[in-house]
Amino acid sequence: MRYPKAVTSRPTPHSGCLFCRPDDPESNEVLVEGDLVYVRRDNYPAAKGHVEVVPLRHVESYFDLTPEEAAETHELVKKARRMLDEEFHPDGYTIGINEGRAAGRTVDHVHIHLIPRYTGDVADPRGGVRHVLPGTDPDRWGA
Repeated sequence: MRYPKAVTSRPTPHSGCLFCRPDDPESNEVLVEGDLVYVRRDNYPAAKGHVEVVPLRHVESYFDLTPEEAAETHELVKKARRMLDEEFHPDGYTIGINEGRAAGRTVDHVHIHLIPRYTGDVADPRGGVRHVLPGTDPDRWGA
């Protein structure tokens, strides 16, 4: 993997931030580490294989990622998917970012959830992420 900007040292951890401690095995099980971003297993997985893609630099918002961080994030999401395909053989994926507290973010360090999905893991998966809000019944969309 080549990126326009190489990192020569780790960013300074933000006090108390779980994601700023990728070297702490009690907090993070790191699967892949790039120059700017890493992939970790989710501590409270929504499904078998659930991982998160996290920038090493402490940054709250997805919209504040540098172009280099965004590029490496994209590449590591794809790499993580290939790894999860080999290990768990899911039938699909949900990819999500909780941007802001109103959207459900609980750790103020941007991270992208890559959640393997399996046929039958929910009764009716139609509508996907729309179900985080009320009034999203897919049977009413054509009404």
